[in-house]
Amino acid sequence: MLTIRQLSKTYVNGIRALCDVTLDIDYGIFGLLGPNGAGKSSLMRTLATLQGADSGSIMFDDIDLLRHPNLIRCQLGYLPQDFGVYPNVSAFDLLSQLAVFKGIAPQRRRLEEVKHQLNVVNLYSQRNQKLGSFSGGMLRRFGIAQALLGSPRLLIVDEPTAGLDPAERIRFQNLLADLSGDRIFILSTHIVEDIAALCPQMAILRQGHIVRWGSPKVLINSLQGRVWTRKVSAAEPFIPAPEWSVITSRMVQGDRYIRLLSDDSPGKEFVPVSPDMSDVYFTALLEKAETIEYT
Repeated sequence: MLTIRQLSKTYVNGIRALCDVTLDIDYGIFGLLGPNGAGKSSLMRTLATLQGADSGSIMFDDIDLLRHPNLIRCQLGYLPQDFGVYPNVSAFDLLSQLAVFKGIAPQRRRLEEVKHQLNVVNLYSQRNQKLGSFSGGMLRRFGIAQALLGSPRLLIVDEPTAGLDPAERIRFQNLLADLSGDRIFILSTHIVEDIAALCPQMAILRQGHIVRWGSPKVLINSLQGRVWTRKVSAAEPFIPAPEWSVITSRMVQGDRYIRLLSDDSPGKEFVPVSPDMSDVYFTALLEKAETIEYT
């Protein structure tokens, strides 16, 4: 169990990145969703022991992560959002060197570990290929391979599918699902579909605050009967009533539709619609910044 209590972080420029973040994260994939600048990367960097916190606590089982970061690093795998590689080095050679840095010895065990992780991410046949020739999806898979070195019990992956084409994203989602197993796997992203596809538990972060926390299925069900939609004519501007909470205004097959959050029908032009994870996400960004748990 990873237990986070009232974690806060303010940078020297005055930006308050984390505000009393409290979470309980169990084994399996946990999704952290939020817009750019919400504090996701700050939380990931703190969990990965790359920066401290101003206040609060993080316990991984019986290890105090903030006070004793060295005790957790041997059990930690981390793929940051911006993962750089040496373009003229082969995948096998760089992963072998990273295994040395992670303290994996002797040499035979290290080489077996490198071969195993390259097989896990389906890159073994490209092991002697220079990393500079890898596609974006291959580089993200290589990043997962280095994060898996040493079979970490805590795996942190920050924006893993950003910039991938649709086919590669699906392949990457399948890989992440296969890797969850008997470890805590934290997936941070701003892509709603990744959370809906992969995570049995999740939290939404906004301006450093946790504003939703729980099961995606239950979060979606909490909006049943409260989401309404209508087609908007392109010939005339649409001006929402002041009392309406507009969730989204988006194009669907060339036509514009708006979705509203309302306990009652907002008008005869509107029809009720089944909510989805996008509705959960955008309503969380609209409403008051207070933690609401749905389990």
